[in-house]
Amino acid sequence: MGQYRTGLYPGTFDPITFGHLDVIQRATKLVDHLIVGVATNEGKGPLFDVDERVEMVRDDLADLATNGIEVEVRPFSTLLMNFAISIDASIIIRGLRAVSDFEYEFQMAGMNARMNPSVETVFLMASDRHQFISSRFVKEVGRLGGDVSHFVSRRVAVHLNERFACEKAVRAG
Repeated sequence: MGQYRTGLYPGTFDPITFGHLDVIQRATKLVDHLIVGVATNEGKGPLFDVDERVEMVRDDLADLATNGIEVEVRPFSTLLMNFAISIDASIIIRGLRAVSDFEYEFQMAGMNARMNPSVETVFLMASDRHQFISSRFVKEVGRLGGDVSHFVSRRVAVHLNERFACEKAVRAG
């Protein structure tokens, strides 16, 4: 039997989308234990705070078939490689939607390999049903009153609609 493998799927998940869930489900085929790392990432100006994002990810994972693999959700605010080492991850899983993602992800994988060559980065291509979904576009569609139900779970759509209603009320004064 091979070595026990802990995988880390990091992201901001602001909010978690069907594309993220697809990558998580597929990642469970590659590891013995998967940790979904929710990055604080204040630099991106997230719509939801880290606790809200962790809760949304946990809620969506409750309905996901995970191939019998334990999947847990943890927030982190450190350097990705430091977090990976702290949880004993041997694999970092990254999703790629399009060629435009590749250059950034390729550079990050190179930096991470230089910092710790024992942690591999594995790229999973987004499925054709999800390759166009991004959290940024989901927020844009929702903020403008569009239907986001094709991109996120019903629970996440409710969170988005509530947040946008609050923003609208604040703007109206």
